[in-house]
Amino acid sequence: MDAAKTVIPDLESLWMPFTANRQYKSAPRLLVSASGMYYTTHDGRQILDGCAGLWCVAAGHARKEIVEAIAQQAATLDYAPPFQMGHPLEFEAATKVASLMPQGLDRIFFTNSGSESVDTALKIALAYHRARGEGQRTRIIGRERGYHGVGFGGMGVGGIGPNRKMWSANVMPGTDHLPATLNIAEAAYSKGQPQWGAHLADELERLVALHDASNIAAVIVEPMAGSAGVLIPPVGYLEKLREITSKHGILLIFDEVITAFGRLGAATGAERLKVTPDLITMAKAINNAAVPMGAVAVRREVHDAVINATPQGGIELPHGYTYSGHPLAMAACIATLDLYKRDKLFERAAEMSPKFESAVHGLRGAPYVKDVRNLGLVAGVELESRPGAPGARAYEAFLKCLELGLLVRYTGDILAFSPPLIISEAEIDQMFDTVRQALHSIK
Repeated sequence: MDAAKTVIPDLESLWMPFTANRQYKSAPRLLVSASGMYYTTHDGRQILDGCAGLWCVAAGHARKEIVEAIAQQAATLDYAPPFQMGHPLEFEAATKVASLMPQGLDRIFFTNSGSESVDTALKIALAYHRARGEGQRTRIIGRERGYHGVGFGGMGVGGIGPNRKMWSANVMPGTDHLPATLNIAEAAYSKGQPQWGAHLADELERLVALHDASNIAAVIVEPMAGSAGVLIPPVGYLEKLREITSKHGILLIFDEVITAFGRLGAATGAERLKVTPDLITMAKAINNAAVPMGAVAVRREVHDAVINATPQGGIELPHGYTYSGHPLAMAACIATLDLYKRDKLFERAAEMSPKFESAVHGLRGAPYVKDVRNLGLVAGVELESRPGAPGARAYEAFLKCLELGLLVRYTGDILAFSPPLIISEAEIDQMFDTVRQALHSIK
Protein backbone atom coordinates (compact mmCIF):
# COMPACT_ATOMS: atom_id res chain seq x y z
CA MET A 1 0.00 0.00 0.00
CA ASP A 2 1.25 3.47 -0.87
CA ALA A 3 0.78 5.17 2.49
CA ALA A 4 1.05 8.61 0.93
CA LYS A 5 -2.09 7.90 -1.11
CA THR A 6 -4.14 6.29 1.63
CA VAL A 7 -7.63 7.72 1.75
CA ILE A 8 -9.23 8.09 5.16
CA PRO A 9 -12.24 5.73 5.17
CA ASP A 10 -15.72 6.41 6.50
CA LEU A 11 -15.23 6.49 10.27
CA GLU A 12 -18.81 6.53 11.47
CA SER A 13 -19.74 2.83 11.69
CA LEU A 14 -16.92 1.75 13.99
CA TRP A 15 -17.44 2.11 17.74
CA MET A 16 -13.82 2.24 18.89
CA PRO A 17 -12.68 0.55 22.14
CA PHE A 18 -11.18 2.56 25.02
CA THR A 19 -11.24 5.62 22.78
CA ALA A 20 -12.72 9.10 22.98
CA ASN A 21 -14.64 8.43 19.77
CA ARG A 22 -15.80 11.98 18.99
CA GLN A 23 -12.38 13.40 19.74
CA TYR A 24 -10.60 10.80 17.61
CA LYS A 25 -12.95 11.05 14.62
CA SER A 26 -12.50 14.80 14.52
CA ALA A 27 -8.77 14.27 13.91
CA PRO A 28 -8.12 10.61 13.04
CA ARG A 29 -4.73 8.95 13.44
CA LEU A 30 -4.35 5.95 11.10
CA LEU A 31 -1.55 3.41 11.01
CA VAL A 32 -1.38 1.61 7.66
CA SER A 33 1.77 -0.53 7.83
CA ALA A 34 4.57 -1.55 10.17
CA SER A 35 8.04 -3.06 9.99
CA GLY A 36 10.63 -3.63 12.67
CA MET A 37 10.57 -0.72 15.11
CA TYR A 38 8.38 1.56 12.99
CA TYR A 39 4.79 2.22 12.01
CA THR A 40 3.81 4.14 8.88
CA THR A 41 0.86 6.52 9.06
CA HIS A 42 -1.77 7.18 6.42
CA ASP A 43 0.07 10.35 5.45
CA GLY A 44 3.38 8.56 4.96
CA ARG A 45 5.21 9.41 8.20
CA GLN A 46 7.50 6.95 9.99
CA ILE A 47 6.64 6.54 13.66
CA LEU A 48 9.00 4.92 16.15
CA ASP A 49 6.99 2.40 18.19
CA GLY A 50 7.71 3.24 21.81
CA CYS A 51 5.06 0.92 23.28
CA ALA A 52 5.27 -2.30 21.21
CA GLY A 53 1.82 -1.56 19.82
CA LEU A 54 0.00 -2.14 23.10
CA TRP A 55 2.74 -3.77 25.21
CA CYS A 56 2.69 -6.73 22.86
CA VAL A 57 4.84 -6.64 19.69
CA ALA A 58 7.98 -7.76 21.50
CA ALA A 59 9.89 -9.09 18.48
CA GLY A 60 9.19 -6.08 16.28
CA HIS A 61 6.66 -5.75 13.50
CA ALA A 62 6.11 -7.95 10.44
CA ARG A 63 8.74 -10.53 11.30
CA LYS A 64 9.15 -12.78 8.27
CA GLU A 65 9.19 -15.98 10.28
CA ILE A 66 5.84 -15.24 11.91
CA VAL A 67 4.21 -13.96 8.74
CA GLU A 68 5.21 -17.08 6.83
CA ALA A 69 4.05 -19.42 9.60
CA ILE A 70 0.59 -17.81 9.63
CA ALA A 71 0.30 -17.90 5.84
CA GLN A 72 1.35 -21.54 5.64
CA GLN A 73 -1.06 -22.55 8.38
CA ALA A 74 -3.97 -20.67 6.79
CA ALA A 75 -3.39 -22.66 3.62
CA THR A 76 -3.09 -25.98 5.52
CA LEU A 77 -5.63 -25.95 8.37
CA ASP A 78 -7.51 -22.70 8.81
CA TYR A 79 -9.70 -23.82 11.72
CA ALA A 80 -10.24 -26.87 13.89
CA PRO A 81 -12.95 -27.27 16.56
CA PRO A 82 -11.39 -27.21 20.04
CA PHE A 83 -14.09 -29.19 21.86
CA GLN A 84 -13.48 -32.96 21.87
CA MET A 85 -11.05 -32.48 18.97
CA GLY A 86 -7.51 -31.25 18.59
CA HIS A 87 -4.77 -30.47 16.10
CA PRO A 88 -0.99 -30.98 16.41
CA LEU A 89 0.05 -27.34 16.68
CA GLU A 90 -1.93 -26.62 19.86
CA PHE A 91 -0.13 -29.42 21.69
CA GLU A 92 3.24 -28.27 20.34
CA ALA A 93 2.52 -24.69 21.34
CA ALA A 94 1.43 -25.74 24.84
CA THR A 95 4.69 -27.63 25.32
CA LYS A 96 6.73 -24.63 24.19
CA VAL A 97 4.84 -22.22 26.45
CA ALA A 98 5.14 -24.61 29.40
CA SER A 99 8.90 -24.81 28.91
CA LEU A 100 9.17 -21.07 29.57
CA MET A 101 7.06 -21.05 32.72
CA PRO A 102 8.36 -21.39 36.29
CA GLN A 103 8.94 -24.97 37.35
CA GLY A 104 5.68 -26.78 37.98
CA LEU A 105 3.41 -24.45 36.00
CA ASP A 106 3.29 -26.79 33.04
CA ARG A 107 -0.41 -27.17 32.29
CA ILE A 108 -1.57 -24.67 29.66
CA PHE A 109 -5.13 -23.56 28.82
CA PHE A 110 -5.47 -21.46 25.66
CA THR A 111 -7.66 -18.38 25.32
CA ASN A 112 -7.85 -15.47 22.89
CA SER A 113 -7.00 -12.45 25.00
CA GLY A 114 -5.77 -11.26 28.35
CA SER A 115 -9.32 -10.64 29.54
CA GLU A 116 -10.26 -14.21 28.70
CA SER A 117 -7.11 -15.48 30.39
CA VAL A 118 -8.03 -13.72 33.64
CA ASP A 119 -11.61 -14.97 33.69
CA THR A 120 -10.29 -18.46 32.90
CA ALA A 121 -7.80 -18.32 35.77
CA LEU A 122 -10.51 -17.20 38.19
CA LYS A 123 -12.73 -20.10 37.08
CA ILE A 124 -9.87 -22.56 37.50
CA ALA A 125 -9.19 -21.25 41.01
CA LEU A 126 -12.81 -21.73 42.02
CA ALA A 127 -12.95 -25.16 40.37
CA TYR A 128 -9.80 -26.22 42.23
CA HIS A 129 -11.20 -25.47 45.65
CA ARG A 130 -14.52 -27.10 44.82
CA ALA A 131 -12.69 -30.20 43.59
CA ARG A 132 -10.91 -30.39 46.95
CA GLY A 133 -14.12 -30.16 48.91
CA GLU A 134 -13.71 -26.48 49.80
CA GLY A 135 -16.36 -25.01 47.56
CA GLN A 136 -17.00 -22.29 50.11
CA ARG A 137 -13.72 -20.66 49.01
CA THR A 138 -15.23 -18.19 46.57
CA ARG A 139 -13.82 -14.79 47.50
CA ILE A 140 -11.06 -13.40 45.31
CA ILE A 141 -8.73 -10.58 46.31
CA GLY A 142 -7.45 -8.12 43.72
CA ARG A 143 -5.60 -4.85 44.18
CA GLU A 144 -6.40 -1.17 43.82
CA ARG A 145 -5.14 0.24 40.49
CA GLY A 146 -4.90 -3.31 39.14
CA TYR A 147 -6.07 -4.03 35.59
CA HIS A 148 -7.31 -7.50 34.73
CA GLY A 149 -9.23 -6.97 31.53
CA VAL A 150 -12.83 -6.20 30.75
CA GLY A 151 -14.73 -9.38 31.63
CA PHE A 152 -17.07 -9.12 34.58
CA GLY A 153 -14.62 -11.27 36.55
CA GLY A 154 -11.61 -9.19 35.56
CA MET A 155 -13.44 -5.96 36.35
CA GLY A 156 -14.48 -7.37 39.72
CA VAL A 157 -10.90 -8.01 40.82
CA GLY A 158 -9.56 -4.99 38.94
CA GLY A 159 -9.05 -1.77 40.82
CA ILE A 160 -9.17 1.09 38.32
CA GLY A 161 -12.22 3.17 39.20
CA PRO A 162 -13.18 4.54 35.76
CA ASN A 163 -13.15 1.00 34.34
CA ARG A 164 -15.57 -0.21 37.02
CA LYS A 165 -18.01 2.59 37.68
CA MET A 166 -20.36 2.10 34.71
CA TRP A 167 -20.97 -1.53 35.70
CA SER A 168 -20.37 -1.26 39.43
CA ALA A 169 -23.53 -3.10 40.42
CA ASN A 170 -22.85 -6.00 38.08
CA VAL A 171 -19.18 -6.82 38.38
CA MET A 172 -18.32 -10.19 39.87
CA PRO A 173 -19.35 -10.23 43.55
CA GLY A 174 -17.27 -11.59 46.40
CA THR A 175 -14.15 -9.56 45.77
CA ASP A 176 -11.95 -7.32 47.89
CA HIS A 177 -8.81 -5.34 47.18
CA LEU A 178 -5.34 -4.80 48.54
CA PRO A 179 -4.00 -1.24 48.51
CA ALA A 180 -1.96 -0.03 45.54
CA THR A 181 1.78 -0.03 46.02
CA LEU A 182 2.69 3.34 44.50
CA ASN A 183 3.67 6.09 46.92
CA ILE A 184 5.47 8.94 45.19
CA ALA A 185 6.11 10.75 48.45
CA GLU A 186 8.12 7.76 49.71
CA ALA A 187 9.59 6.28 46.54
CA ALA A 188 9.77 8.87 43.75
CA TYR A 189 12.36 8.27 41.02
CA SER A 190 13.09 4.72 42.15
CA LYS A 191 15.30 2.80 39.76
CA GLY A 192 13.93 -0.70 39.53
CA GLN A 193 12.06 -1.99 42.57
CA PRO A 194 11.45 0.67 45.23
CA GLN A 195 12.77 -0.04 48.70
CA TRP A 196 9.60 1.29 50.34
CA GLY A 197 6.33 -0.61 50.40
CA ALA A 198 6.84 -4.30 51.23
CA HIS A 199 4.67 -3.85 54.32
CA LEU A 200 1.63 -3.22 52.12
CA ALA A 201 1.46 -6.96 51.49
CA ASP A 202 0.58 -7.38 55.17
CA GLU A 203 -2.82 -5.90 54.32
CA LEU A 204 -3.64 -9.35 53.01
CA GLU A 205 -3.55 -10.66 56.57
CA ARG A 206 -6.13 -8.03 57.49
CA LEU A 207 -8.40 -9.21 54.67
CA VAL A 208 -7.88 -12.80 55.75
CA ALA A 209 -8.95 -11.84 59.27
CA LEU A 210 -11.98 -10.00 57.87
CA HIS A 211 -13.23 -12.70 55.49
CA ASP A 212 -11.57 -15.78 57.01
CA ALA A 213 -9.08 -17.76 54.97
CA SER A 214 -11.59 -20.59 54.55
CA ASN A 215 -13.64 -18.31 52.28
CA ILE A 216 -10.82 -16.96 50.09
CA ALA A 217 -10.00 -18.75 46.84
CA ALA A 218 -7.26 -16.65 45.32
CA VAL A 219 -5.27 -13.44 45.22
CA ILE A 220 -4.59 -11.94 41.79
CA VAL A 221 -2.03 -9.22 41.13
CA GLU A 222 0.12 -8.00 38.28
CA PRO A 223 3.77 -8.49 39.22
CA MET A 224 4.21 -5.07 37.64
CA ALA A 225 1.02 -3.11 37.10
CA GLY A 226 1.18 -1.73 33.58
CA SER A 227 -2.16 -0.23 32.61
CA ALA A 228 -2.35 1.86 35.78
CA GLY A 229 0.86 3.61 34.79
CA VAL A 230 3.78 1.25 35.46
CA LEU A 231 3.69 0.49 39.19
CA ILE A 232 6.79 -1.45 40.22
CA PRO A 233 6.52 -3.97 43.08
CA PRO A 234 8.48 -2.94 46.17
CA VAL A 235 11.39 -5.14 47.24
CA GLY A 236 9.98 -8.03 49.28
CA TYR A 237 6.32 -7.30 48.46
CA LEU A 238 5.58 -10.23 46.17
CA GLU A 239 7.54 -12.56 48.44
CA LYS A 240 5.25 -11.60 51.31
CA LEU A 241 2.13 -12.21 49.22
CA ARG A 242 3.48 -15.64 48.34
CA GLU A 243 4.20 -16.43 51.99
CA ILE A 244 0.76 -15.35 53.20
CA THR A 245 -1.20 -17.09 50.46
CA SER A 246 0.73 -20.33 50.95
CA LYS A 247 0.16 -20.21 54.70
CA HIS A 248 -3.61 -19.93 54.27
CA GLY A 249 -4.13 -22.30 51.33
CA ILE A 250 -4.99 -19.43 48.98
CA LEU A 251 -3.96 -19.60 45.33
CA LEU A 252 -1.72 -16.82 44.03
CA ILE A 253 -2.36 -15.69 40.45
CA PHE A 254 0.06 -13.46 38.55
CA ASP A 255 -1.49 -11.52 35.70
CA GLU A 256 1.42 -11.44 33.29
CA VAL A 257 -0.40 -10.31 30.18
CA ILE A 258 2.10 -7.45 29.98
CA THR A 259 5.15 -8.84 31.79
CA ALA A 260 5.50 -12.30 30.23
CA PHE A 261 7.81 -13.01 27.29
CA GLY A 262 10.75 -10.76 27.89
CA ARG A 263 9.37 -7.42 29.00
CA LEU A 264 11.26 -7.52 32.30
CA GLY A 265 14.32 -9.28 30.89
CA ALA A 266 13.17 -12.85 31.53
CA ALA A 267 10.56 -15.26 30.22
CA THR A 268 8.15 -14.21 32.97
CA GLY A 269 7.88 -11.60 35.67
CA ALA A 270 7.80 -14.50 38.11
CA GLU A 271 11.25 -15.59 36.94
CA ARG A 272 12.62 -12.04 36.95
CA LEU A 273 11.28 -11.30 40.43
CA LYS A 274 11.94 -14.80 41.79
CA VAL A 275 8.43 -15.45 43.10
CA THR A 276 6.44 -18.41 41.79
CA PRO A 277 2.62 -18.15 41.77
CA ASP A 278 0.12 -20.96 41.24
CA LEU A 279 -1.29 -19.62 37.97
CA ILE A 280 -0.02 -17.17 35.36
CA THR A 281 -2.22 -15.38 32.83
CA MET A 282 -0.69 -14.24 29.57
CA ALA A 283 -1.51 -12.92 26.09
CA LYS A 284 -0.02 -10.09 23.97
CA ALA A 285 3.63 -11.09 23.36
CA ILE A 286 2.85 -14.82 23.49
CA ASN A 287 2.71 -14.70 19.67
CA ASN A 288 3.89 -11.13 19.05
CA ALA A 289 0.21 -10.09 18.87
CA ALA A 290 0.07 -11.42 15.31
CA VAL A 291 -3.20 -13.30 15.92
CA PRO A 292 -5.45 -12.86 18.99
CA MET A 293 -4.26 -15.33 21.62
CA GLY A 294 -3.92 -15.79 25.36
CA ALA A 295 -3.16 -18.58 27.81
CA VAL A 296 -3.17 -19.60 31.45
CA ALA A 297 -0.31 -21.58 32.93
CA VAL A 298 -1.46 -23.71 35.84
CA ARG A 299 0.50 -25.49 38.55
CA ARG A 300 0.27 -29.20 37.87
CA GLU A 301 -1.25 -29.98 41.28
CA VAL A 302 -4.06 -27.49 40.64
CA HIS A 303 -4.73 -28.98 37.21
CA ASP A 304 -4.69 -32.54 38.53
CA ALA A 305 -7.10 -31.75 41.36
CA VAL A 306 -9.68 -30.45 38.88
CA ILE A 307 -9.12 -33.24 36.35
CA ASN A 308 -9.24 -36.07 38.88
CA ALA A 309 -12.39 -34.83 40.64
CA THR A 310 -14.51 -35.79 37.62
CA PRO A 311 -15.28 -39.42 36.67
CA GLN A 312 -13.54 -40.79 33.60
CA GLY A 313 -15.30 -39.61 30.45
CA GLY A 314 -16.75 -36.49 32.05
CA ILE A 315 -15.84 -32.94 31.08
CA GLU A 316 -13.66 -31.78 33.94
CA LEU A 317 -13.85 -28.03 33.29
CA PRO A 318 -16.95 -26.83 31.42
CA HIS A 319 -15.18 -23.83 29.99
CA GLY A 320 -13.49 -22.75 26.76
CA TYR A 321 -13.81 -20.64 23.65
CA THR A 322 -14.62 -21.27 20.01
CA TYR A 323 -11.15 -20.05 19.12
CA SER A 324 -9.16 -21.72 21.92
CA GLY A 325 -6.01 -23.09 20.33
CA HIS A 326 -6.83 -21.53 16.96
CA PRO A 327 -4.48 -22.98 14.31
CA LEU A 328 -3.29 -19.58 13.06
CA ALA A 329 -2.64 -18.34 16.60
CA MET A 330 -0.74 -21.52 17.41
CA ALA A 331 1.41 -21.22 14.29
CA ALA A 332 2.21 -17.62 15.20
CA CYS A 333 2.98 -18.65 18.79
CA ILE A 334 5.41 -21.41 17.81
CA ALA A 335 7.19 -19.16 15.32
CA THR A 336 7.36 -16.33 17.87
CA LEU A 337 8.73 -18.43 20.72
CA ASP A 338 11.33 -19.92 18.37
CA LEU A 339 12.28 -16.39 17.32
CA TYR A 340 12.64 -15.24 20.94
CA LYS A 341 14.96 -18.16 21.58
CA ARG A 342 16.98 -17.85 18.37
CA ASP A 343 17.58 -14.12 18.75
CA LYS A 344 17.93 -14.32 22.56
CA LEU A 345 15.48 -11.46 22.94
CA PHE A 346 14.80 -12.02 26.63
CA GLU A 347 18.52 -11.80 27.33
CA ARG A 348 18.77 -8.79 25.05
CA ALA A 349 16.05 -7.03 27.02
CA ALA A 350 18.02 -7.63 30.21
CA GLU A 351 21.20 -6.30 28.58
CA MET A 352 19.45 -3.17 27.30
CA SER A 353 17.73 -2.42 30.60
CA PRO A 354 20.54 -0.31 32.14
CA LYS A 355 20.68 1.92 29.05
CA PHE A 356 16.89 2.19 29.06
CA GLU A 357 16.86 3.05 32.77
CA SER A 358 19.52 5.72 32.38
CA ALA A 359 17.72 7.30 29.42
CA VAL A 360 14.28 7.44 30.98
CA HIS A 361 15.61 8.81 34.28
CA GLY A 362 17.32 11.47 32.21
CA LEU A 363 13.86 13.03 31.96
CA ARG A 364 14.03 13.99 35.63
CA GLY A 365 13.89 17.76 35.70
CA ALA A 366 12.05 18.03 32.37
CA PRO A 367 8.88 20.17 32.43
CA TYR A 368 6.01 18.71 34.48
CA VAL A 369 7.80 15.45 35.36
CA LYS A 370 6.98 14.42 38.96
CA ASP A 371 8.12 10.77 38.93
CA VAL A 372 9.96 8.23 36.81
CA ARG A 373 9.79 4.48 37.45
CA ASN A 374 11.15 1.53 35.51
CA LEU A 375 11.88 -2.17 35.42
CA GLY A 376 13.34 -4.12 32.52
CA LEU A 377 12.24 -2.52 29.25
CA VAL A 378 9.22 -0.75 30.67
CA ALA A 379 8.94 2.69 32.23
CA GLY A 380 6.37 5.19 33.39
CA VAL A 381 6.82 8.96 33.49
CA GLU A 382 4.22 10.67 35.65
CA LEU A 383 3.39 14.30 34.90
CA GLU A 384 1.94 17.01 37.07
CA SER A 385 -1.76 17.21 36.25
CA ARG A 386 -3.09 20.38 34.72
CA PRO A 387 -5.38 22.12 37.25
CA GLY A 388 -8.97 21.15 36.63
CA ALA A 389 -8.05 18.90 33.68
CA PRO A 390 -6.54 15.59 34.82
CA GLY A 391 -5.12 13.60 31.94
CA ALA A 392 -5.10 16.53 29.53
CA ARG A 393 -1.38 17.17 29.77
CA ALA A 394 -0.40 13.56 29.06
CA TYR A 395 -2.81 13.45 26.12
CA GLU A 396 -1.24 16.59 24.72
CA ALA A 397 2.22 15.09 25.21
CA PHE A 398 1.06 11.92 23.43
CA LEU A 399 -0.12 13.97 20.44
CA LYS A 400 3.07 16.02 20.35
CA CYS A 401 5.21 12.88 20.47
CA LEU A 402 3.20 11.45 17.58
CA GLU A 403 3.72 14.65 15.62
CA LEU A 404 7.45 14.31 16.27
CA GLY A 405 7.52 10.68 15.12
CA LEU A 406 7.09 8.65 18.32
CA LEU A 407 4.19 6.50 19.54
CA VAL A 408 3.87 6.39 23.33
CA ARG A 409 1.10 5.16 25.59
CA TYR A 410 -0.64 7.43 28.03
CA THR A 411 -2.96 6.66 30.93
CA GLY A 412 -4.21 9.47 33.10
CA ASP A 413 -1.22 11.80 33.34
CA ILE A 414 1.32 9.03 32.96
CA LEU A 415 3.34 8.31 29.82
CA ALA A 416 4.21 4.63 29.50
CA PHE A 417 7.04 3.13 27.46
CA SER A 418 7.46 -0.52 26.47
CA PRO A 419 9.28 -0.70 23.14
CA PRO A 420 9.87 -3.88 21.13
CA LEU A 421 12.77 -5.84 22.58
CA ILE A 422 14.74 -5.26 19.37
CA ILE A 423 15.16 -1.55 20.11
CA SER A 424 18.70 -0.18 19.66
CA GLU A 425 20.57 2.17 21.98
CA ALA A 426 20.25 4.92 19.39
CA GLU A 427 16.49 4.41 19.24
CA ILE A 428 16.28 4.55 23.03
CA ASP A 429 18.02 7.92 22.91
CA GLN A 430 15.75 9.04 20.09
CA MET A 431 12.67 8.02 22.05
CA PHE A 432 13.42 9.96 25.19
CA ASP A 433 14.94 12.94 23.35
CA THR A 434 11.61 13.18 21.54
CA VAL A 435 9.69 13.01 24.83
CA ARG A 436 11.83 15.78 26.28
CA GLN A 437 11.20 17.92 23.20
CA ALA A 438 7.47 17.27 23.46
CA LEU A 439 7.34 18.20 27.14
CA HIS A 440 9.13 21.48 26.42
CA SER A 441 6.51 22.35 23.81
CA ILE A 442 3.32 21.84 25.83
CA LYS A 443 1.75 23.77 28.67
